[in-house]
Amino acid sequence: MIEKILKLTTKNKAVQEILTPVLKSCPHLQHLYGILKIINEIKLDESCLISEILNFCLDEEKESFVKEQFNEDVLSLFLSLKQLEKYSTQNLAEAENFRMMLFAISKDIRVIIIKLCLLLYELRSLKKIENDSEKIRLIEVREIYAPLAERLGLNFIKSELEDICLKFLEPKVYEYLFSNVMLKKEENDKQIAITKNKLETILSELGIDGHIYFRQKHFSSVYKKMKNKNVPLAKIYDLIAMRVIVNSVEDCYAVLGGIHAIYRPMPDRFKDYIANPKPNGYQSLHTTIIAENSRPLEIQIRTFEMHKISEYGIAAHWIYKEKRVKKSVLDEKLSFIRSMMENTNELSSKELIEIFKTQLSSGTIFVQTPKGKILDFPEGSTLIDFAYSIHSDVGNSCVGGKINGKIKPISTKLENGDVVEIITSQNSKGPSRDWLKIVVTASAKNKIKYFFRKEFKAENIKTGKRIVEEELKSKGLEPSIIFQDKAFEIVYNKLCFNNTDELFASVGYGSISVKQVVNRLISELQKEKTITTELIKPKLIVSKNKDGILIDGDSGMLIRYANCCTPVSGDDIIGYISRGKGVTIHRKSCHNVKFLEQERLIEAEWNDKSIQNYKATLAIISEPNDVFIQRMLRQIMENKIFILSFNSKQNKYNQLITTLNIQVNNIQEIEKTISLIKNNNEVLKVERIND
Repeated sequence: MIEKILKLTTKNKAVQEILTPVLKSCPHLQHLYGILKIINEIKLDESCLISEILNFCLDEEKESFVKEQFNEDVLSLFLSLKQLEKYSTQNLAEAENFRMMLFAISKDIRVIIIKLCLLLYELRSLKKIENDSEKIRLIEVREIYAPLAERLGLNFIKSELEDICLKFLEPKVYEYLFSNVMLKKEENDKQIAITKNKLETILSELGIDGHIYFRQKHFSSVYKKMKNKNVPLAKIYDLIAMRVIVNSVEDCYAVLGGIHAIYRPMPDRFKDYIANPKPNGYQSLHTTIIAENSRPLEIQIRTFEMHKISEYGIAAHWIYKEKRVKKSVLDEKLSFIRSMMENTNELSSKELIEIFKTQLSSGTIFVQTPKGKILDFPEGSTLIDFAYSIHSDVGNSCVGGKINGKIKPISTKLENGDVVEIITSQNSKGPSRDWLKIVVTASAKNKIKYFFRKEFKAENIKTGKRIVEEELKSKGLEPSIIFQDKAFEIVYNKLCFNNTDELFASVGYGSISVKQVVNRLISELQKEKTITTELIKPKLIVSKNKDGILIDGDSGMLIRYANCCTPVSGDDIIGYISRGKGVTIHRKSCHNVKFLEQERLIEAEWNDKSIQNYKATLAIISEPNDVFIQRMLRQIMENKIFILSFNSKQNKYNQLITTLNIQVNNIQEIEKTISLIKNNNEVLKVERIND
């Protein structure tokens, strides 16, 4: 196996000698060979193959060995692959992991191509989903890596990744498509043979050299088309496509004319991607004809060069051009990733990943400045996106624009070929927060966010501090003490803020989650062993303010009683910090407490002097006797217990069930009332119940 790997990797004997002991120490050569075969299929350069061997076999600590034995290109790829490996195995929903992944792949496009090859090999060997983490991993592949492969033009990787995701994430859909498509295989094979023969005749008559292939449409593409166009499988006309590969663009159009001369083309099914390439560089002529079996059949016509780019995308630059092209030329293909790296600290995890997905899935439009400069934008971009692409000051002072000479509002979406001019005003007060809902490009979003962060810093600091204080209180921590602890300084330094104001402003602005801050803070407090009873707020003090409103005596936080258990002074109580409704006080014995979020519970006690008049509910089981009821009510009132309401009904055992609501000042008055009722001979049982 070692010889096969070396033969696949390099012809350089000296390099083979260096790699041999590395390979001998690797226990999984079969897996490595499978990965290298996919990389070789794309025909990436020798540095890529060598760097993946080193990445697979060596730890990051072996950097010095790689530096001594190989050139800078291999070393750079090795380190980038290790960096990408580190962050792509963690949860990409964390913005920091996602940013670092973007950073790793933006330095050299070959890094992400190798990563995609590795990912494809891993998923090919997947037999079933064992746990939730594998399911989450497949969702990441479907939503991030497969679209990225498509954006790079690596269609064979993109399609296979999507098919595998469909198979395991939506098995019923996959099984339906597989069984229905295979039913038509014999009929399709016959039609392919007939059409291929006719296409060969056309090429011969035109004197054009070419090759004819056919391909089965991937199940994921079929399903996507069914969903997007809301059509059944029977209405998908390109399940099978013929490909005619020729030498020149002129030959493509000549073959198209020959096909339309003998086959009837379907209306509105012709697409010229040669004149209008896709954003990933894909070029081809597509036409759908009615074949001999009276069913539609798609035929794609392209040059050999177009076919190579269609299959291998950006990797074709290494295969068919020079061995190494200037990075700046190749990096243009990933310019959208570089734009994502601008001011990404201003974006939350969700915003960053959503923008990335939008950039991957959207098409591209081309518009012009009045001087004729052509700029490209994602589909759906507006005049505001255009303004910020020129300069931040132009965007901030934008009040409108002209599209093809006509004045349009700033929210107008741009279209291919538009000539755009921005109208600015010195009296403009700057962008509106609503603009964030309108713009599409990451650059525009970042610049608008930066404007608000800078202009409203004082307001953001105040808002952020309040949010952090509330979150700390919900965790049972006293903010005034925590803010003085050294752990707080450690946390804001680790989060790359210079001081507390910067941290609070970032939270208030929304570019960092308050949970991220507080969770790190708690972790640091525990690590430094500085969480003590002094730091933790022991309990709420239930009181009334001068207006008679229930509050916590220390913080002034609003309090209300839980209707389920109606606590009174003297009960053992606990507080539940609810979202937006202050604190709800329950009896500790309340059966609902166990269903509440435990981290939001906080100890509580009564301030007996400030609170009176509680409601309590008693249930009384007695023999049926109207005289007893009257006597019991009179005894309660004589003891100065106010009766709010009562209700009696007879059960199936011929017992009288009375529910009695009384107003008391404390638990002692409840106990006194229960004792009075029990002294009656007719009473079988009396107890306090929830409302």
